[in-house]
Amino acid sequence: MLFRTKMLAMAASFALSAGFAHADNHSTVTAETVVASVGDSTITLGQLIMLRSQLPEQYQELPDDVVFNGLVDQLVNQQLLANSLEVEPKRVGIAIQNELRSLRAGEVVNVMASANVPDEALQAAYDARFEGVEPDPEYNASHILVETEEEAIAVKEMIDGGADFADTAREKSTGPSGPSGGELGWFGPGMMVTEFETAVTTLEDGDVSDPVETQFGWHVVKLNETRMTALPSLDDLRSELTTEIRQTILNEKLAELTEAADITLPEEGAFDFSLIQNLELLED
Repeated sequence: MLFRTKMLAMAASFALSAGFAHADNHSTVTAETVVASVGDSTITLGQLIMLRSQLPEQYQELPDDVVFNGLVDQLVNQQLLANSLEVEPKRVGIAIQNELRSLRAGEVVNVMASANVPDEALQAAYDARFEGVEPDPEYNASHILVETEEEAIAVKEMIDGGADFADTAREKSTGPSGPSGGELGWFGPGMMVTEFETAVTTLEDGDVSDPVETQFGWHVVKLNETRMTALPSLDDLRSELTTEIRQTILNEKLAELTEAADITLPEEGAFDFSLIQNLELLED
């Protein structure tokens, strides 16, 4: 590209006077090292690094030489266009003010978000979350589903007479779990209809219920096993608790700054809310 070749030739001719660093002399390279120039405006290595870090993910894997040259071209073109702007619109200055405020606030948030959270604070947050919390029971049950109470009574008599529950479920059950011996797997409170859950909770492990009616039909239920759910460990919640603690610290910081600052907010009715859509106010 002729334009780029010309630019690089010009850059090489005044490298020393402009403060360019030789590519191989890494010890003298800093964020202020000039890599290109457009008139009196310079483009620094720091500006390239910042722009590189903000590239979309699909560009992050491109070779450095491709990205480097592309970013230089982009910044040079931007500088050319920026230099051609004779009158800076009011909206540009306003946008810069907003961006600067956001960047400065972001730096404070980043420092707080990366601060180390002591294990003692994590343990205290973990203990507070589960103070007084008891593990919930979980049930492993099987059932035989039939259409009528008479059929359910007959099934219960078969089980009481020594018939294998799983075999009987495969033979008699009309539910989708029948082919697997009526097994329902593990479930906790609230996962089954009320009548079914009530029946399960009255059984001991290994017991078989009397017929139970639900909206699906008549059930004969066997409770296979009961266990208590394990509470998540501190390590399981470390990341979540760390985020919560850092958010609390940030909120406390904001409360402290708010208390110390002289803040004036708009009075009720002082502004027409629709004004925030009036782009004409940004014109000179």
